[in-house]
Amino acid sequence: MERKNFLKSLMIGAVTSSVLVDACSKDDSVSPTSTTTTTTTSGTSTSGSCSVVPTETEGPFPTHTPASYVRSNITDGRTGYKMTIKITINNSNNNCNALSSALVDIWHCDAEGNYSEYGNTSMQSTDYTSVHFLRGRQTTDSNGLVTFTSIFPGWYSGRATHIHVHVYNSSGTSLKVTQIAFPEGTGTALATVNGYKKGLTGYTTNSQDNVFSDGYSLELATVTGNTTDGFNLSISLSVPA
Repeated sequence: MERKNFLKSLMIGAVTSSVLVDACSKDDSVSPTSTTTTTTTSGTSTSGSCSVVPTETEGPFPTHTPASYVRSNITDGRTGYKMTIKITINNSNNNCNALSSALVDIWHCDAEGNYSEYGNTSMQSTDYTSVHFLRGRQTTDSNGLVTFTSIFPGWYSGRATHIHVHVYNSSGTSLKVTQIAFPEGTGTALATVNGYKKGLTGYTTNSQDNVFSDGYSLELATVTGNTTDGFNLSISLSVPA
C-alpha cells in the first residue's frame, strides 16, 4: 500500500471512532450554527441580523406524543419553585422577524432530576413512565412568543440545568431541536435555588456539559426572580423557517 493511502485509511478510522457518543451528547448530525444577515428599509435604513440557535440532541427523554400536551401550565403537580418561561421564536430567513403560528414543545426534569414518561432504567431508576409532568406545547402568537408555567428545573449527573425545546412550523415540519442553558455563578437564580435538596455538589457546569461545552451564548436564557415570588425565564431563539 502506498504511504498516502495508508495514512488516509488511518484518518478514516479515527473519524469513525470519534462519532460514537452517548445519548445525552450534542447532536453531530446537523449543520453548525449559521448566521443570516439581511437589510430592511422602513423609513430609514436598518440592518437586521441573527444567528441560528445551535441544534442539540432531543434525547434521551423526549416527549412521546407532544401533540397530546397542548397546555401552558405544565407543572402537573410537581413541587418546586414556580417559573414562568417565555420563549420568542424568530425567523432567520425573514429578516429575523417574529415567527407566528409556530409549534413549540418544551420538556425538562423535575426538582430531583427525573423526567416523566421514563424510568426503571440505568439512566433513571425512578419509574415515571405513566405520568407526563413538565411537558407541553404552545403556538407562538403574532410576536413569536409562547409562555409556559412550570417549576425551576433540577439537575442530574453529567448535565447542567437545561430545558429542551423543539420548534415546528404551523404545518408540523420540524425546524429546530435545541436546549436552553441557565446563567451560573454567585447571585444567579441557579445559585439561589442551589439544586433544591440535592445541593450543587457534583454539579456539571455549562462549560463542562457535553452539550453546552462548545458554546452556549445563543442558548443562554435571562433568569430573574426569587424563591418567594417565583422565577422568570426569557429567551429569543432564531430558527430557519
